[in-house]
Amino acid sequence: MRSEQIIPDPDPDSLSRVPSWITARHGETPGNVSFLSGAALAHLNAVLTARDIPMALLRERLALTAAEACVARSGRSERAGELRDALHLLRPGDLPGPAGEVYQSWQRAVRGAISVKGLHRALPLLEPAHLAEYLDTGAGDPVSRASTVLEAVLTANPRHDVPALILADAAIARGLGWDHVMPLMAQGLKRADLALREEALCTACHAAVTATAIRAVGVASDLARRAAHLRQVTPKLRAKAAGAAVEMVLSRDAVAPSALPLPDRAARRLCDRLVTLGALRELTGRDTFRLYGV
Repeated sequence: MRSEQIIPDPDPDSLSRVPSWITARHGETPGNVSFLSGAALAHLNAVLTARDIPMALLRERLALTAAEACVARSGRSERAGELRDALHLLRPGDLPGPAGEVYQSWQRAVRGAISVKGLHRALPLLEPAHLAEYLDTGAGDPVSRASTVLEAVLTANPRHDVPALILADAAIARGLGWDHVMPLMAQGLKRADLALREEALCTACHAAVTATAIRAVGVASDLARRAAHLRQVTPKLRAKAAGAAVEMVLSRDAVAPSALPLPDRAARRLCDRLVTLGALRELTGRDTFRLYGV
C-alpha cells in the first residue's frame, strides 16, 4: 500500500469496528501475540487503504502521541499542549528544549519518506551508515524485524530510546509496504519493556502493536469524519486561498494562523469561522498565540 493513495469506502463505519476477537485477551504466549498483532496491523492497513483519511495529518497526530509517551517515560511532565507550544512558539535561533526535541524528532520522522536521508534529518546524532545498517536489520514479519531493530539500537546505546522506537516503526512501515513512518511502537511499550531482549522483547512488541494499531484505527476513523466535514464547509469560505489553507490544516496536527497562506488578520478570521462551523478546534484555550487543528 502506498500511504498517500485514497480509495473511497462505501461503508466507512463497518471498517472502523475492530473485530472483537482481536481485542479479546487470549493469553500472552508468543504464538498468540504475534497472530493478534498481525491481525491488528492487517485491519489497520485495510482502513488506511479503504477510507478517505488525511494521511499526513494522521501521522502527525500519532507522532504527537508517540512523543508524549516518550517524554512521560523519561519522567518529564510535558504533555500534548506543551509539546505543541515547544515547536509552534519557537522563535528563529531558539532551541525547543529536551521535550520539544523529542517531538521534533517524531515530527520530522513522519514528514519525510522512509530513507536514510529522511531519517538522518529526524535523527542527526546517528550516522547515515548506521541508519542504513539498522534499516536492513532483522528478518521475518514486520513486528519481529522491528523488535530486532529496537534491540540493536538500545544495545548500542541504551539511552537512544527515541531513535530506537522511530527506527522500529520504520521497520514495521517498510514491512507493510508503507512509504512513511506510522508511529505505533512508542505508545504501547512500557519503560520496563525497553530493558527486555530477544524473545521477551519481541513478545512485548507484538502486544504493544496490537493495542496501538487498534487505537490508530480509531484515530484514523475520527480524522476521516472530521476531514469530510471540513471539506464540506470549505465552499462556504469567502477568503482567497481558503482552499490552500484548508489543505494545510489537513496535513498538520496544529497550525498557527500566521502559518497559513493568508494575511494574518484574514487567517485568524478564517480559523474562527471554521471553529464556528464546527470544522476546526482551537487547541490552546488562550486568547493569544492560538493554535488550531482538525
